[in-house]
Amino acid sequence: RERERERESGAMVFARGGPAKAARGRGTPCSTPRVFAWSSPANRHHQRPPAMLATTREAKWMQRASSMMASSSSVSNCNHARACANSRSRSTAWRTCASSSSSAEPFASDPQKKANLLQAFWKFTRPHTIRGTILGSVALTSRVLFEHSDAIRWVLLPRAMAGVVALLCANAFIVGINQIYDVKIDEVNKPYLPIAAGEMSQSTAWVLITTLGLLGLTIVHTLFGQHIALLYTLSLVIGAVYSVPPLRLKQRPLPAMACIVLCRGFLLNYGVNDAACAALGVPFVWKFPVAFITGFVTCFAVIISAAKDLPDVEGDKKENVKTFATWLGTGKVAMASIALLMLNYAAAIYLGFTQPSQFNSALMVGGHLVLAGCLISQATRLHMTGYSQQGIKNFYRFIWNLFYAEYALYPFI
Repeated sequence: RERERERESGAMVFARGGPAKAARGRGTPCSTPRVFAWSSPANRHHQRPPAMLATTREAKWMQRASSMMASSSSVSNCNHARACANSRSRSTAWRTCASSSSSAEPFASDPQKKANLLQAFWKFTRPHTIRGTILGSVALTSRVLFEHSDAIRWVLLPRAMAGVVALLCANAFIVGINQIYDVKIDEVNKPYLPIAAGEMSQSTAWVLITTLGLLGLTIVHTLFGQHIALLYTLSLVIGAVYSVPPLRLKQRPLPAMACIVLCRGFLLNYGVNDAACAALGVPFVWKFPVAFITGFVTCFAVIISAAKDLPDVEGDKKENVKTFATWLGTGKVAMASIALLMLNYAAAIYLGFTQPSQFNSALMVGGHLVLAGCLISQATRLHMTGYSQQGIKNFYRFIWNLFYAEYALYPFI
């Protein structure tokens, strides 16, 4: 009966887990699904069943835990606010430092920008052609000086250096205008070139080639005769029609070969010999060595004009540029280039044996035998690679090395 009276007088709260429901009956907030708690003040001192006591203890423990969690959350909120304030202050300080450093960045990056611009200009001039032009002009002039040593005057040295500068200007003009009109092809075949790589704009390239072309024409017309100036102007015109539409002779194999042979083979060798003789005041004569180097390099220019397209087959096909490599295939063109170069070396060896009065026979024969042996070795390596892209590139570089070697031999043969 007493238990029944206690049950009648007590208010039992049935809370299903929410704190608000537990608060209606002065129960303890808890998150358990079911909690029974005695909440009548009258029955607070009466003895409760053990299960209900345990439940009450759990409720009190949950209440303390919730209060502790609330206090910790408030502390964490405070700490978070302080951290945000500190981060905002650090962010403001970083922005201040960044703005100050960005204002000083142009001054710090000027040397790097200049270095990048010089590197882009060096790639724009195609260094392997620059080396060929310098070696050719030095070798041809040296041979003239060896034959007419009594006519050497040191006051002519600045004029000779100016002539080399003019040749380099013409070389840069020809290869530069080719890069301007071959951007799409170079993006596939030669993405490292400055215009294709985005290191140099086309407007900058136009300024460069215009300046270099005008500088070269000024030097030649001022310091050399009308005949040399005409040959120089002709070389610039040939280099332009090789690349510039609507003619764009490089799109047809035979006209493209004719342009390269005429500029690299005949005009360079004949023009430099003629200019050197004119500077020394001696008449130009087609001697055996001059005729040999002109014919040899002209034949070599034919080989270069065919081999230069071997690494560019993919881009030429994409842009519908017809070359011997896209027409006949890289393997056939490479083997034809090797055969023609071997005939060139055979002719040089024959002249060394049959014309001992005109040439240094030992060097003429021995030097070309060594170069022919190197060519055979490189051709074997190319064949073993299956005419792969890397093998073709190595072969093309090797051909230019043979070109340099021929000019290095010329003053002494």
